[in-house]
Formats: sequence, C-alpha cells, structure tokens
Amino acid sequence: MWVVAGAERPATPVGEGHPAPDFTLPVLDGQPVSLGSLRGRVVLLSFWATWCKPCEDEMPAMQRLHGVLGGADFELLAVSVDEGDEEVRAFRDRLALRFPILRDPGKEAARAYQTFRFPESWLIDRNGVVAARYIGPREWDDPLYVERIRKLIDAK
Repeated sequence: MWVVAGAERPATPVGEGHPAPDFTLPVLDGQPVSLGSLRGRVVLLSFWATWCKPCEDEMPAMQRLHGVLGGADFELLAVSVDEGDEEVRAFRDRLALRFPILRDPGKEAARAYQTFRFPESWLIDRNGVVAARYIGPREWDDPLYVERIRKLIDAK
C-alpha cells in the first residue's frame, strides 16, 4: 500500500447544477474580470491555448457567436493558459478576435474547473450555476448552441 504524504482528496467534480467556481483573472491588455461580477448574465467560459489546433479551429465560430449574442445578457470569456502574453496577442490579432481573452498562465482557474484538456468550455447560467460542460471543439454559432444559450438568456 502506498501513501503519499500531503496528498489531498480530489475535489468534488464541477458539473451541471453545481455553482461555477469564481475567479478573477486579468484580461489581455485590460483590467481584471471576476466571474462573480457577471452574475445576472449567461456566460460561455472557454479554456484554451494557442498551441491547441482544435482551439484555433473553434475560435472563428466563437467570434461569430459573440457577434450574434454578445451584450447585456451574454458574455463569452476565453481563458488562455499560455505562459506569455505575446503569443496570445498574436493569436488574437491573427484571428481578429474581439471577445475578452483572460490570462491564466498558472492554470489556477483551469484547476478550479478540473480542466486539463483543451478546448474545454462551460455554459454558466444567470445565477452562476453550470448548465453544461463541453470537452472538445464546437461550432459555437450552430443553431443548436445559439438556441441553448438563448433559452438560458430568456430564463430570467
């Protein structure tokens, strides 16, 4: 039998119906944002990295989704786990991304969400409760996802 000194029990999985862990992270070239400050809005939270080809592949659809739904009732937050700002800035500029890109180089927020595969996204309702978890890339502007998000927006 092996015992690891100082080992912690795994945290309860963050899943549908559970409160979304709060965090505060700096926005690339901007002020810090806390998830808690967005209470009252539906949030699509996506963890990604510049070296992740599936992450790059889904970004144009995320930009289109943000263009359709972004506003007072919906926010898209893309959390980069890259170490440096320059590669994130170049990625953003190359793909003409205009939604907020948050920086999590130490992966503290990613760990709070038990995220280690990228991309991984979380749909969070107005009350800060996880509505869905998506592992892998998505066509976020597909009518299926747009309708799912609109239903959460309309559930006031």
